[in-house]
Formats: sequence, structure tokens, C-alpha cells
Amino acid sequence: MDPKPIYATTPFAVGGYMLCSATLLIANKYAVYKVAAPSFILFSQLMGTAIVVKSFAAMGKIECDALEMNKSKKFLPVALIFLSTIFANMKSLQYANVETFMVFRFSTPLVVSIADYMFLGRKLPNARSWMCLFALLVGAFGYATTDSSFEVKGYTFCAIWYFIFCMDQIYLKHVINTVKMDSTWGRVFYSNFLASVPLVFTFINDADEIQALKEMSTSAFMAVFLSVALGVGMSYFAWKARSLLSAASFTVVGNICKILTIAINVSLWDKHASSVGIACLMFCLVAAYFYQQAPLRADSKDSDDHGDIEKKNLLPK
Repeated sequence: MDPKPIYATTPFAVGGYMLCSATLLIANKYAVYKVAAPSFILFSQLMGTAIVVKSFAAMGKIECDALEMNKSKKFLPVALIFLSTIFANMKSLQYANVETFMVFRFSTPLVVSIADYMFLGRKLPNARSWMCLFALLVGAFGYATTDSSFEVKGYTFCAIWYFIFCMDQIYLKHVINTVKMDSTWGRVFYSNFLASVPLVFTFINDADEIQALKEMSTSAFMAVFLSVALGVGMSYFAWKARSLLSAASFTVVGNICKILTIAINVSLWDKHASSVGIACLMFCLVAAYFYQQAPLRADSKDSDDHGDIEKKNLLPK
């Protein structure tokens, strides 16, 4: 059997997702700092990604599904959940520091693992993986006592994000398993294009955002441009990794990459956790490293695009 091309392998998808996820979180934080217009920034990311994908498809560089009514109807719920997750993410970062946001992020695999079992045909995690997930929760709890910037409004938006994010992890995996698409780029185009449309009416009716855009500097424009560029890569690798991993494993991988986010964040902003808080976050990442993906149950109708990661660690040794 011929080996799979590198772009079809799990390490490629996971590595790309980890890199883009870690850097995009910081890029979004910086973009919102430079121009207080989160709705416009999000619109730019989504529509910009859709335009880039279609442009490369028109040049014959990539394969992308054509815009069809039937597929649009099936992807509309995906786009709405996708949009809600990212918007809640942006609002959380606007009112809370990155470490505050990560407290919630590190505990999501516990919820998603149970939802994986209930809705996507996975077995429950084994004893080792339960210990790892519990360690994630302990580390997050330890971190919560060291947060350098408690803000009720920030925590409110993080809680809203938490609920939407867990739903997103499960539902998008279900769509991958049930909605036939010709390529990963097709999923990228549909999700970004359909999600971008409602945002036009969001930022044009916001007087504060319009004023912020009028006062946008060159450095602010470059910050938005960078977030758009990273958004293209993030969207592709996220969809590719989702197709190769279970929902819970994808959630854990998202947590593993956050050590890079923390390192960048500490070097750029004054608002960061204490050394004890950072140690708690690193403890969470060590626990995530030893997590093992739960296999599918025998009676499951769902499947992954790649079956060589069952009962193995998420990352190669």
C-alpha cells in the first residue's frame, strides 16, 4: 500500500492546528487591542478566508466544493455554531486576559468525553485517560486561585463560550461524519462564508466599531491582516484535524498547544498569571499529553477518516 501524502496524515493536521491555534489566539488579542472592533475583525477573518479559498480554487491550486443550496442548508447550523463560538471567544478576550480564558478551556475535555460517548458512539475513556482529564480539572482549579485579573464580565463571557464550545465540538464532528464533501477546503469555504454574512449587520450598526475603524492606524490594519492570514490556516487545519480525531481528542489537542500561547502572552502583556499559575497550566498540559483517545464502540455508526490512532497517544513519542 502506498503511503499517505503528508497533508493527509494526523501529525501534519495536528501540528498545523496546534501552531495556528496558539498564534491566532494572541493575534486576535492584539488585533482587538489595536482596534476595538471585534465584530469587524471576525468578519474580516471569515470572509477573507472564504475569498482566499475560492481564489486558489479558481486558479486550480486546490479543490473546493461549489456553492450549492443543498449543502448550504446542511452547513447553515454549522456556520451558526461556528460563528457563535468564535464571537464568544473574541468577546471573552476583549474583557478577560488569556489565562482567565484558558481556565475554562482546560476543563472542556471532561464534558466532551461524556458527550462523545452519548452522541458519537465512542467508548468512555480508560482509567489512564480519566486520570489525565481529572488532572486537567485540578490544574485549572489551582490556576483559578492565581488569576491576576478577576473580572465578572470576563467570566460571564467565558461561561457563555464554554457552553457553545462544547456543543461545537460534538456537532461539527457529527457533520463531518454525515455530510459528504469533496474536500476539506470545501468545509472551510462553507463554514466561513455562511458565518460571515450575519456579521455585516453586526458591525455596521455599532457606532463604537465604526468610529474605531475610522481611526484605524497602519499598525492596526496590519494586525487585522495578520489575524486574517492565520485564520485561513487555522480553519483548514481545524477541519482536517476534526476529520482525523474524535471530538474529545480534538479538544485535548487544542489544550496541548496552549503552552506556546502562554509563552507568547507572557512576553507581550503585563496581565499574566503568577509563576504558580503558570506551573498549574503546565501541569494541565502534561496531563493532556498522556491522554489516550477512546475507541469507537462496536455498535457505532460514526467513523473517523483515519483509523490508526485508536487506543494510542494523540502525539507521537
